[in-house]
Amino acid sequence: MEETKLLQWSVIRSLLAILQWWAFNVTVIIMNKWIFQKLDFKFPLSVSCIHFICSAIGAYLMIKVFKVKPLITVDPEDRWRRIFPMSFVFCINIVLGNVSLRYIPVSFMQTIKSFTPATTVVLQWLVWRKYFDWRIWASLVPIVGGILLTSVTELSFNMLGFCAALFGCLATSTKTILAESLLHGYKFDSINTVYYMAPFATMILAVPAMLLEGNGVLEWLHTHESLGSSLIIIFSSGVLAFCLNFSIFYVIHSTTAVTFNVAGNLKVAVAVLISWLIFRNPISGLNAVGCAVTLVGCTFYGYVRHLLSQQPPGTPTPRTPRTPRTPLNRMELLPLVNDKLDDKV
Repeated sequence: MEETKLLQWSVIRSLLAILQWWAFNVTVIIMNKWIFQKLDFKFPLSVSCIHFICSAIGAYLMIKVFKVKPLITVDPEDRWRRIFPMSFVFCINIVLGNVSLRYIPVSFMQTIKSFTPATTVVLQWLVWRKYFDWRIWASLVPIVGGILLTSVTELSFNMLGFCAALFGCLATSTKTILAESLLHGYKFDSINTVYYMAPFATMILAVPAMLLEGNGVLEWLHTHESLGSSLIIIFSSGVLAFCLNFSIFYVIHSTTAVTFNVAGNLKVAVAVLISWLIFRNPISGLNAVGCAVTLVGCTFYGYVRHLLSQQPPGTPTPRTPRTPRTPLNRMELLPLVNDKLDDKV
């Protein structure tokens, strides 16, 4: 009886974890799009900088004040040699996500971000000469095919937004790959990751944001109507961006790798649907099919990775080392933006 109750509670906890992750993720995406489109605050660097500042403050409070997580100590030398390069790529990733969100619909941007598994595999194969099981390559076919179909049939296509989202995938893949080497030995959780990376990212982005967008922001402050409520929305998006990191920490520890992968792809579908209901961006039938094919491919990719990660270390796979396990410990990281773990935009 007790085992049944424990099992039921485990299922309920996993469901609640997924729902709150979806809620934070979709809300951040919609709020960012609302800021760019409805509030006419067309400054992606400044929005990203605000998110980094809010996240840095939030991580400090969680670790130093409320002591939700113990601080993982990092040598000062390693902060510059390991954390800073990661923060730089992390910063590029966030900015590209916000730039793409300014120019293209949420549905299109989310679909392109699903291309990340393909860019990760190709980069590891080209640069690090890593070999993969044929099932990994097979799982990329629907992902690539779905992205091509979605791009060709996108009614609100914008080249700048498309390129920003695509290069954002490359930045996400680079960040994930670098994490395996640069952060080796440090078992970061999402809160400690934000604690160390957000201040660096703020420092990297603050000067470009002031130089490139400072005058535009000042003009917006002087001319925008309903300034108080608009600023509340903008800064609230930063607070929710940090909450998203915290929610990912919770969901990763409450679900299995397979559940996390499936929930991540369903989350994309939920974000696409809700954004369409709010912004009513036109979506053709073929465009919806392309998005669905991409998500199915991502789910299959995650399933194959999980199967390969469960193989015993000595299992022979010709010229195919074990595929890395879904990053439960090493990098729960990433979201101040979007991969399944890269969820804030």
